[in-house]
Amino acid sequence: MSTAQVAHHSVAPGPAGSPQAGAAQAPDPSLGPPTVTDPALVKRAVKAAALGNAMEWFDFGVYSYIAVTLGKVFFPTGNATAQLLSTFGAFAAAFLVRPLGGMVFGPLGDRVGRQKVLALTMIMMAAGTFAIGLIPSYAAIGVGAPILLLAARLVQGFSTGGEYAGASTFIAEYAPDKRRGFLGSWLEFGTLAGYIGGAGLVTLMTALLSTDDLLSWGWRIPFLIAGPMGVIGLYLRMRLEETPAFAAEVAKAETERPKVPLRETVTGQWRALLLCVGLVLVFNVTDYMLLSYMPSYLTSELGYDATHGLVVVLGVMVLMMIVQPFVGALTDRVGRRPVMAAGCAGFLALSVPALLLIRDGGLLAVATGMGALGLLLVCFTAAMPSALPALFPTRVRYGSLSIGFNVSVSLFGGTTPLVVTALIGATGDVMMPAYYMMAAAVIGGFAVWRMAESAGRPLPGSPPSLEPGTHPEKV
Repeated sequence: MSTAQVAHHSVAPGPAGSPQAGAAQAPDPSLGPPTVTDPALVKRAVKAAALGNAMEWFDFGVYSYIAVTLGKVFFPTGNATAQLLSTFGAFAAAFLVRPLGGMVFGPLGDRVGRQKVLALTMIMMAAGTFAIGLIPSYAAIGVGAPILLLAARLVQGFSTGGEYAGASTFIAEYAPDKRRGFLGSWLEFGTLAGYIGGAGLVTLMTALLSTDDLLSWGWRIPFLIAGPMGVIGLYLRMRLEETPAFAAEVAKAETERPKVPLRETVTGQWRALLLCVGLVLVFNVTDYMLLSYMPSYLTSELGYDATHGLVVVLGVMVLMMIVQPFVGALTDRVGRRPVMAAGCAGFLALSVPALLLIRDGGLLAVATGMGALGLLLVCFTAAMPSALPALFPTRVRYGSLSIGFNVSVSLFGGTTPLVVTALIGATGDVMMPAYYMMAAAVIGGFAVWRMAESAGRPLPGSPPSLEPGTHPEKV
């Protein structure tokens, strides 16, 4: 870090206690002078963070849409259902270790720095995905093939446990207070781009390659692409300096960053953690419902062929990408809470009408229903990357957010397709997806009501973060 940049960083000791859960703190003179951001550094930070998220969801899109082929390669039981269940079982295993990854990487990021841990998660994520493309088939090495697949998935899941919280923290701590929503929204732009890239590549390969070619070597291509993607992402992340907020924390200690006890990260932030779990619940239930479950719903319930279902979902994601930055900028103007509250109210009021449109079966009706749900989802994808880091003080932000986010994703988000399928099977009610989203909206709405507004305000435990040319007295 240059001497000029250090001059802008807070070095005065801050308050020892943690702020109230979810409370947006007024500027505290004891935190030191405002930080003046460097636009070039901010832009690089956003690119580096978004690329990691894109890579995670590239893998998600590839694995989801090539699952049938992977089942035949790694689980040749002769039973198509058993093959698919085995493949998705390996997929689900990654969710089981996400909270463990969060408990390791989050507190580590609060101790050694955000940049170092994000570089590590990028290496592990790229290595896990690339390794899948190198695993011999079941026909070549027998039971070792599915074991290696499971091991690679566990590496992916473990690294993912530190990815989203770290990336959102990284952007939030680099961004100026008045543009944090807009800049944070590019994180989920990367998510959508990665998913579209992965799913679109599988669709293209399925159209161009014969079944035999896809089974023998074609399925490996999307996974092997993760190698060069990971190198690019690692290069971008290694070029970054540590965030100003973390640098200020280190300066307070004058020496190496002191270890933050796990007790302080969890029990000391339990109110904020509960808010985080509730917000992430509505965010991820609706996200996984639309992007992961709906293609299967269109195929199994409405008789759409897999390609048509995928094309509809990809179209919705393109629409979401277009409006994402604009909604992110809107959260800077009107606040995070109004935008997220609108999303919760929309899912509560429109989930049933949207699903009825989808069940109509006509292409226009399906596209309208899916598009409406996609636009409501943007209320969360655009606001959460800036709202969630603001729940926690700088000292424990990475660790607390990692734990809260991954516990909620593992319990509620990743299980959404399985739970909804089971509920439909148990009740026979095909409207269950709508009711499930409505229930999530109620929980999320309560969390939004209880959280404090953070738009345009400094992050808890940090001084104001200003754009160049902004006069500190106008903060």
